[in-house]
Amino acid sequence: MPSIKTLPLVKDAERLESRLKEIPAVPGVYLMRDESDRILYIGKSKKLRNRVRSYFRESQNLSPRIAMMVQQVREIEFIATDTEAEALALEANLVKQHQPYFNVLLKDDKKYPYLCITWSEEYPRIFITRKRRAGSAKDRYYGPYVDTGALRSTLHLIKRIFPLRQRPQPLFKDRPCLNYDIGRCVGVCQGLTSPEEYRKILQKVAMIFQGRTQELLDLLAPQMEQAAEDLNFETAARIRDQIKGLQSLSAGQKVSLPDDTVSRDAIALAADTQHACVQLFQIRAGQLVARLGFMAETPSQTPLEKGGQELSQLSLSSPPWQGGERGGVEAGAILQRVLEEHYQNVESVEIPSEILVQYELPEGEILSDWLSNRKGRKVTILTPQRQTKAELIEMVERNAEYELARMQRLSDRNSQAMEDLAEILDLPEVPRRIEGYDISHIQGSDAVASRVVFIDGLPANQHYRHYKIKNPDIKSGHSDDFASLAEVIGRRFRGLKEEGRGKMEEGFRDLEEPEEISNLSSVSPTISDKPDLIMIDGGKGQLSAVVAVLREMNLLEELRVVSLAKQREEIFLPGESLPLPTNSEQPGVQLLRRVRDEAHRFAVSFHRDRRSERMKRSRLDEIPGLGHHRQKQLLAHFRSIDYLRLATPEQLAEVSGIGPRLAAQIYDYFHP
Repeated sequence: MPSIKTLPLVKDAERLESRLKEIPAVPGVYLMRDESDRILYIGKSKKLRNRVRSYFRESQNLSPRIAMMVQQVREIEFIATDTEAEALALEANLVKQHQPYFNVLLKDDKKYPYLCITWSEEYPRIFITRKRRAGSAKDRYYGPYVDTGALRSTLHLIKRIFPLRQRPQPLFKDRPCLNYDIGRCVGVCQGLTSPEEYRKILQKVAMIFQGRTQELLDLLAPQMEQAAEDLNFETAARIRDQIKGLQSLSAGQKVSLPDDTVSRDAIALAADTQHACVQLFQIRAGQLVARLGFMAETPSQTPLEKGGQELSQLSLSSPPWQGGERGGVEAGAILQRVLEEHYQNVESVEIPSEILVQYELPEGEILSDWLSNRKGRKVTILTPQRQTKAELIEMVERNAEYELARMQRLSDRNSQAMEDLAEILDLPEVPRRIEGYDISHIQGSDAVASRVVFIDGLPANQHYRHYKIKNPDIKSGHSDDFASLAEVIGRRFRGLKEEGRGKMEEGFRDLEEPEEISNLSSVSPTISDKPDLIMIDGGKGQLSAVVAVLREMNLLEELRVVSLAKQREEIFLPGESLPLPTNSEQPGVQLLRRVRDEAHRFAVSFHRDRRSERMKRSRLDEIPGLGHHRQKQLLAHFRSIDYLRLATPEQLAEVSGIGPRLAAQIYDYFHP
């Protein structure tokens, strides 16, 4: 479709009113698009016209996030459905397909890890990740899990029970490693097992993370007996060990409920004025198999739907978690949206037969019908009020309260640190966005730099950047951290000299590596990209180099820059010969240290990656005219670089495809 070259609907009242009249007052799904025809948001409603119109009423107090979205809407599409349940199912499919930016209710919180199985690959990998990436639709993510240690222990035990690939990269080119010899791997790196057989192993592992461990045990038991009857005792012993391992894996906490055969999910939340901590306990056959955690914004920050009305637009007489009729409705809307997003990303076999919720859901019947259709059997949603199930909900709520209290302590610590730092540096406001820079190299070789960003005292990984130092004078044997920092700062803020000051007020855009920036950065609802504080890892020399380039760009008055020296944790300001009188244990100094350490870690990791990549490259790559195919022929003939280096031009010319001229070039390369 061509790009939509029109004014935003909020600025074109006539076209907006005409478009709203075209939308019927029936159940359905609406899609909001921007000027590039990207889908910004997908929503559902009982009455489409009323719901869409609520976004554009001046009297509505929209959250900053949704207000930003509305300012970018150029076109609204709708799909009418017969029932609300159909609208919910359609919304789930469209969100999964298009993944609109503003549909994210649950935050991608790095402290809650996922487990990923890459079914899109020929030999799938299984690993723990902190980010749910929008990769192939075939890949499956399980989680997010609250107990990281338990998740790692589970995966470690699974890799002992089942013969899985143990390494991301092969250790040897022509033979498997020790893991194959001891039965821990099936020789994936050398293709010693077929992709179909390996996928069967992974399917058994997936059943564990789907909460189907007992089903897997029931499947393995007859296989063991059959192998024993066939006198295949080695296979029978292996399956026996797998059964024992799985039994030890599931010998954890028991949850006492009236019917242990029913699979259940129990969900509850605890919240403050900004965030809601949601906990979901997965109970299968009377066992707590997983504890998932989610972070959501409370209605005052993120719009949630109830009958076509934004919950952020309701007047809050009391916070939603304190009970009361209105509070219960709002908390129930959060729980409903969390459940909708969670079950959109799971397979039908993972949907439980019973869901226990802390508050009654505003559209519980619709959600129940949708889940029942996906599962193929009845899914019941209950709000228990007494006895054992109510006690289970209280336990889930208590865990959510513990997590919220931990978050609040962390938030208070960060707020105190930012206020202390503002006082130390005499800043007019607390530095919400802090950027840290560091250089990494070994005597000038593979020189790189890093930029890390902390927002409100917490790492904002999506804004991290790597830089390859391009200065030709910086090479192996000659390093210059001052010049490297000057180059990086210049690239970060280039194009923002005199004509860029107006842009700075609107918010910076990272210009140095445009291909690295997401195409959705233009709609990101983060705070301005203009840093409130720039921190340089180093002393007075590094700071002076950065100050010089900012002064040359006429940006020194706009940006506040400091440096933090490692040895004594001293803070230096531009133009000051002595460090600031601070205590290394002050909250503000500790915040700078966290930024500095993160910048150092990020730079060193990138430097190691580049160095490893360079070391993996063959020395033969440096010989002109010697392509990959001829390199393979030479190595196949001489077996190693050492033997090849000892060969004479005549011996080199004996290799197929290597003529006398190329043989002479190869010989001269090794014998300059």
